[in-house]
Amino acid sequence: MIKIGILGYGNLGRGVESAVTLSDDMEIAGVFTRREPETVETQTDVPVFKVDDLYDMKDEIDVLILCGGSANDLPTQTPEFAKYFNVIDSFDTHAKIPEHFENVNNACLEGEKIGIISVGWDPGLFSVNRLYAQAILPKGNDYTFWGKGVSQGHSDAVRRIDGVYDARQYTVPVESALESVRAGENPELTTRQKHTRECFVVAEEGADLAKIEEEIVTMPNYFDEYDTTVNFISQEELDAEHSGIPHGGIVLRSGSTGLNDENKHIIEYKLTLDSNPQFTSSVLIAYARAAYRLYQDGVVGCKTVFDIAPGLLHPETPEYQRKNLL
Repeated sequence: MIKIGILGYGNLGRGVESAVTLSDDMEIAGVFTRREPETVETQTDVPVFKVDDLYDMKDEIDVLILCGGSANDLPTQTPEFAKYFNVIDSFDTHAKIPEHFENVNNACLEGEKIGIISVGWDPGLFSVNRLYAQAILPKGNDYTFWGKGVSQGHSDAVRRIDGVYDARQYTVPVESALESVRAGENPELTTRQKHTRECFVVAEEGADLAKIEEEIVTMPNYFDEYDTTVNFISQEELDAEHSGIPHGGIVLRSGSTGLNDENKHIIEYKLTLDSNPQFTSSVLIAYARAAYRLYQDGVVGCKTVFDIAPGLLHPETPEYQRKNLL
């Protein structure tokens, strides 16, 4: 059995917990939290420990899955724990992935561990599909549309702003842009032309609403390149109308083949998700299996989804995969 540690017990941590129950080759060694353990009630009665207890349980955890936010948690947590554990994270600030990779790789090499970063569906599964599509259609254009759905990372970034009590952020594709791509028109689209962002924010009593809105719409790597609408609502309204965490998206590549570009092709990969964190956690679990297998073979260092052979994700043997899936 692959022993999984869960660091952080928010939506993603709970998703990992439930995903492990569907994996016959895994079990949870423990949940690790910055809160007081006795205040954390898990879904499956797995043990809960303080974060500091992790170091005493190094031999009881095969893979540690980090379930914190990309804005403030993972940039420091993943390199820190990669010195002592095989780690998986879902770091999703695309512009900072190269920097994050270097930090985690140095830590993995120091501790002779393996880490797989930026695991999820974007970055993650969408990244792999972009790579496949570019390799197959070298002459063409890439397009990625997200939503409509709740972005966990962006929602977390809004909640970290002073004066914000709670928040949800929706990414919304511009329908006219999507249809133009599907029609093979190969439009040149700016970031702003492809998506809008909608924020629903519960502010603390007495908070400066104008200041909060300004911080949101100008936030680098999150909102500054988008047309963003900020709606201030009550907690009751947020709970009633925005309690779910749906998401999804589409990756397309429009390209041509032939000596004279006479044949046109469109590759489209689509996800429609009822629960962003539960789906993301299911991806994390699959890559945790791959990390465990690679580590057993002596592989160390930081990896991304580009480095992981698909067969390593699947619980069945290569023989089964060749017979039933190939």
